[in-house]
Amino acid sequence: MEMKNNHSFLILFLLFLCFELNINHCLEGDTISANESLSLGQTIVSSGGNFELGFFKPGNSLNYYIGIWYKKIYPRTVVWVANREKPVNLDGKLSSPELKIIQGNLVLLDKNQDSIWSSTDDGKDATLNNSVIAVLGDDGNLILIEVSSSTPLTLWQSFDHPTDTFLPGAKLGYNKLTQKKHVLFSWKNSSDPAPGLFSLELDPKRAQFIVKWNQTTQYWASGTWTGDTFSLVPEMRIYYVNNANESYFTYSIFTNSTTTSRLIIDFSGQMKQLTLLSNAVGWNEFWAQPRQQCDVYGYCGAFGVCTSNTNSPCNCLSGFNPRSIDEWNSNDYSGGCVRDGKLQCNAIIEEKDSFWMNSTMRLPNQQYTNVTVEEASQCRDNCFNSCSCTAYTYDGLGACSIWTGDLFNLQQLGENETERTISVKLGLPQAQTKSKKSMKLKAGLAAIIPFMVLLICSISYIYYRRRRLANGTGTQISYWHKAEGEAKVLINENDDNKVIDVPYFDLETVLAATDKFSDANKLGQGGFGLAYLHHDSRLRIIHRDLKTSNILLDEAMNPKISDFGLARIVEGTRTEANTKKVVGTYGYMSPEYALDGLFSIKSDVFSFGVVVLEIISGRKNTGFYKSEEALNLLGYAWRLWIEDRAIQLTEKSLLESYNRSEVIKCINVALLCVQEDSNDRPNMSDIIVMLVGENMCLPRPNRPAFVMRTHISSTLSSSSKVSNNQVTITIEGGR
Repeated sequence: MEMKNNHSFLILFLLFLCFELNINHCLEGDTISANESLSLGQTIVSSGGNFELGFFKPGNSLNYYIGIWYKKIYPRTVVWVANREKPVNLDGKLSSPELKIIQGNLVLLDKNQDSIWSSTDDGKDATLNNSVIAVLGDDGNLILIEVSSSTPLTLWQSFDHPTDTFLPGAKLGYNKLTQKKHVLFSWKNSSDPAPGLFSLELDPKRAQFIVKWNQTTQYWASGTWTGDTFSLVPEMRIYYVNNANESYFTYSIFTNSTTTSRLIIDFSGQMKQLTLLSNAVGWNEFWAQPRQQCDVYGYCGAFGVCTSNTNSPCNCLSGFNPRSIDEWNSNDYSGGCVRDGKLQCNAIIEEKDSFWMNSTMRLPNQQYTNVTVEEASQCRDNCFNSCSCTAYTYDGLGACSIWTGDLFNLQQLGENETERTISVKLGLPQAQTKSKKSMKLKAGLAAIIPFMVLLICSISYIYYRRRRLANGTGTQISYWHKAEGEAKVLINENDDNKVIDVPYFDLETVLAATDKFSDANKLGQGGFGLAYLHHDSRLRIIHRDLKTSNILLDEAMNPKISDFGLARIVEGTRTEANTKKVVGTYGYMSPEYALDGLFSIKSDVFSFGVVVLEIISGRKNTGFYKSEEALNLLGYAWRLWIEDRAIQLTEKSLLESYNRSEVIKCINVALLCVQEDSNDRPNMSDIIVMLVGENMCLPRPNRPAFVMRTHISSTLSSSSKVSNNQVTITIEGGR
């Protein structure tokens, strides 16, 4: 009976949360008018349904961007980003950014109503505000139009400000009147649309495409336009227009074609033509230039070596390590490598073989200096005696090549290739002077001796304490004793009633400490909430055992999460970790955690989604609800959702007083939380915005985890043969 009452309290809490929200609506059509704004969760769709504009989060990023993507293609493929250099970070706040028209400009405002991005910084006219609209075309072009006159005037369009994608119908060229170019810049990596190191533009003098590294070094060109195609890339089917005002390239596809096409400058540094046939899964790479990844200048960064291994295309020279491990893990190698030890050129007076790293590879093509010498040792001395020299090679015939600065475009040799050996300066301790080594040895001994004395004293003390404890008799008996301050302390009977430093506070004491969970008190403001644990806490905490029996309610029906015995702290900005010991409760563990031991903030989100579905339905996830299919709660909820019967999931006793649209919203959010792919699940900060934000249009969820059919012979129900005792279990190893 008590379990049933607690469950009823939880049901009332969630319904109170959901029912107090306003009914949300999406913006209709393909237009943002002067009196409208686009908020988080809202989108507009082009008239033919090809493209969609709204807020999105790329990859594993926590930042939001305004972008345009294909409406009918999954996974989402973004073709344009507005605020690629100034992302929106909610920082756990409930207020939402918005895109609106202000004084004839399309402006993105943050939660403080400060401008993050605008379509243009000039030409603002307050009189235009009511006569300007933004329209998303079916070609993917966002156009700002002034419609007060009989002939609409285009004030601005996204095709004139491309990011990394060249769409059919767009222009990539040079304006002879304004002397401005259209330039495509790659994304930094798959999770960061900020401008990367690679760019694609038109060379108007030679009528060709060129690709540059860092806007300075050209490493590929299409060859001049022959009238039909490019001399070096005949497979490119593009049109070239040259008149008095402008010169540009453009391309198109047949009107009735079922093929979708786009041209991009990838963050790999390659220019790619990608196509997608109707009903096909995934984009097809029609062609890529340069054809070989290692021909991309600076792809592996400074002192990085490009290899033919597609799984690990970049390595560091021996004696070097990646500058940023996180960037390399996200396939962004532009940061390159750094020496293991610092190179102090002026302090080195003794040259040794350990000062050099010798490797045979394809040499860098950056500028170098040739010096004529008689033998290899003279070439080596020339580089050693010059602090600016980074590396050298000797051809055996008297030619000594000297490189200065960072080395780029080092490449692993292919089969049957021969190149000279390059010798690179290292920063190893062996390269230091003998006197310097002696000073380091003395300093080390001075630091070690006090440490050794302290260590010996500590060991002696521990040994003494253990001997004293070993001389005791009988079994230690511990019990709780109520001490001053309303706390309970643990007492050892066999040690003169010594108090153990593990205080246990009752509920009345906790209520007093938190001012009854007051919002003005940090402990009561949400210190036990998932959003606080994941995003606002100084140390990011993952609960790992969120379930209905671990949610407490005070007398005001405020929920608080309890039982942090399985919680884990993750360091820094990390949001995930792994373990060889999987702990948690069946029915609430996410698939990646239960099967592979991978837990993250998205694992807690999965558990939250299960709890929400349990509260709405009044049923447990571990029961069965369709005897002929034997589905668990997630499978049952998903079946009702795809059949547009989700409202039938609601507990029958609540049907007379519920708000249908708000219940559907809560079910939608719950199903988003229990999606099989953790990358598809929202963060807790996103969930809060979905639940309490205004004018939200929620995305449709994908298939949840653990909905596979199982066959049973009896017709079980959640109330008949499933235990109400929620026991926390420990599972050794991955299953």
